[in-house]
Amino acid sequence: MGQMVMVDKKKMDADGEKASINDNKQTWPDLDTPNNENETVHFHGKNNLNNILTCVLRIIMGAVFLYASYDKILNPEAFAKAVYSYQILPDTLVNFVAISLPWLEFLLGFCLITGIWLPGTTIMITLLMTIFIGAMIFNMSRGLNIHCGCFSTDITQGPAGTGTVIRDIAFLMCSIYLTLRVLCFSEFKST
Repeated sequence: MGQMVMVDKKKMDADGEKASINDNKQTWPDLDTPNNENETVHFHGKNNLNNILTCVLRIIMGAVFLYASYDKILNPEAFAKAVYSYQILPDTLVNFVAISLPWLEFLLGFCLITGIWLPGTTIMITLLMTIFIGAMIFNMSRGLNIHCGCFSTDITQGPAGTGTVIRDIAFLMCSIYLTLRVLCFSEFKST
């Protein structure tokens, strides 16, 4: 796969001789064409759009996770009630999830926006979105009208419904795209 290559005048070629490739020039990956370590590649066309889309989605999903964590961090007792209303977890885990999940969402949002730990972060947001969607669909199929608890602990908002599931599926599609981009293209792996 294409890699970000820092070409240095001290770089050695295969025989141990100094390579005379551009002085201290940084080149950018061509994500559609596999290359070896000594090849110079450049951003252009579709690849640039993919990288821009990846950065925009990282910022959007990061903001979503930061926003989702805010009210839950400030109101852990109310969020514990929302978690309990799902009637999925054993009572002994409700408080642990209510306290730890918002901080995990905060950390994941921060990592997405700053671009650190991207492979693990994108896998985790994809996993969390899958769990959130599964929990909502499971409770809808049981006929429970529960408040989502996604962005607010305020239970006066209506129950989670089809619109909430569709919104979360859109977020899931974004997280899957980010995960594939990060895991398949090496310029994101090193962060």
